[in-house]
Amino acid sequence: RCSSHDNVHEVIVRMSRTALCQTYPVNSLLELTLKGNEKVRGVVYCTDEVSQTVVLKKSLNHTTLASEIFVIQANAVTNTDIIEEDAGEKESVPLGNISKKALEQQERKSIKLAEEALQHINQKASPAGQTVFDRLLKACNQVEWTGESILVLNQIQVDPPYGVENCRLLSDAGRQSEGSLDRVKKIVGHST
Repeated sequence: RCSSHDNVHEVIVRMSRTALCQTYPVNSLLELTLKGNEKVRGVVYCTDEVSQTVVLKKSLNHTTLASEIFVIQANAVTNTDIIEEDAGEKESVPLGNISKKALEQQERKSIKLAEEALQHINQKASPAGQTVFDRLLKACNQVEWTGESILVLNQIQVDPPYGVENCRLLSDAGRQSEGSLDRVKKIVGHST
């Protein structure tokens, strides 16, 4: 059983310890000797004070797209040789050319998708109504708001409070739309 005096001593020891990021500078090429004389060489990717670990990254010879990652307990290191400081620049993969035109196209596409998503939100509808709408949209694709009612495939209307009993065929929908009505009722029934 530890006394409060022991806990204070432990905190003082921990506080006096040099930070891992100072002992193992990020982007430095190091060769670490571990207990058992095993040697590990790589660029310091990061350190973690909480778990007391050092993460080394070593580029693979046969590819520039992958690296070997080593997570090492700091207390397992018996010797540290700094081979080169700020070696991370040499170890990293160069960025490819970035096309301004491609970025602008991606931005336009993202804006269009965001605007389309906003069109599907009805500020007047209840949260339950919006949930039913979202489910119907996912299943049927052709869904829109008409006031507080939901219009599905231009044939079926779902009125508030958006229950199965609130689903009805529009008068000009025709007999073949009854199968669609059954499907909509199933979706609405699972939403509520």
